[in-house]
Formats: sequence, structure tokens, C-alpha cells
Amino acid sequence: MKHLEEKTLSSKQIFKGRYLKIEQDQVEAPDGKTYYREYILHPGAAMMIPLLPNGNVVMVHQYRHAVKQVFLEFPAGKRDKGEESIVTAQRELVEEVGYRADKLVFLTTIHPVIGYSNEHIDLFLATDLQKVGQKLDHGEFLEVTEVKPEDLMQAIRAGKVSDVKTQIGAFWLDKYLRGEWN
Repeated sequence: MKHLEEKTLSSKQIFKGRYLKIEQDQVEAPDGKTYYREYILHPGAAMMIPLLPNGNVVMVHQYRHAVKQVFLEFPAGKRDKGEESIVTAQRELVEEVGYRADKLVFLTTIHPVIGYSNEHIDLFLATDLQKVGQKLDHGEFLEVTEVKPEDLMQAIRAGKVSDVKTQIGAFWLDKYLRGEWN
């Protein structure tokens, strides 16, 4: 597939925010022509699927300003500089939903928006949970909720859960609960 790759000729940062940066690259495409590519640099994130002993999962309702609506999501958060993804997962699990997991199992890595960002999210199954109390970041507002996995799958089928990381996590959870993943 090497014949599809583009060669970067130059790169410059055209925006720097608190944790996102936008780069603009000049590239030589497979047709030999020069094009510009803009993309967001993201530090990466972790998402956790907190599975309770009763079989339900812990989720959050969170307002997402970019799309101006509240979403039902699995807890997730961005990696701090130099932080291992599993450390992010433990930290964010406590911050967002107030649970510590004695067992975090890596499931997969996803790239949710490959057309314009290098963001990657590591997905973890979190079990053996202990309630330790929520520690939200300043300016973070979440409502924690407990959801039956079958209700989550029904909400996805009904188009009520459109967050891609949550949908993918739900499908991995379904495979796990069916014994199709170990």
C-alpha cells in the first residue's frame, strides 16, 4: 500500500489551543501533485467500560458543546503529557464516575476521526470496582447513571447513542458478555 502514501514536504502549526493543535502540511500525493492537508493533533485518550457486579455499566450524561447536545457516554478522558494510557484510564474513572478498578483490561485502540485528527482512544474494560467518590475537574459537569447493557444496545439501535467511542465500546462489551472475547 506504499503507493498510496503521501510525502510531507513541509509542516507548520496554524493554531495552538490549550490541548489541541492544528497543523498544515504541504504534501506530494501519489499523482506527483502538491496538496495541503490540515489536521488536529490530539494527545490521545482512554475510555473505560465500568462493569458492575450486577451486570450493569456505569455511564455519564455529558453536554458536548461542539454539537450542542447532551450525550450518553462511557467515561473517558484525554491523556496528560507523558502519561501511560492505563494511568489515564484509572485517573479518569475516579474523576468522572467515582470508581476505582482493581482490574483494567485493554480491549483495543480506535482512531475516531481519521479524516482530520490523529486522535486515538484506548478502550478498557474496568471490573472489580470500588466506589471512592467522584473528583470532577474544574468546569466539568456530568451526571452518572447505571445502564443495563441490553438497554444500551437498544438505545444504539434506536439512534439515541451516536457517540462513536461509546458505540464501539458497547459492541466490545456485548462480545465480552456473550463469552466471545477473553
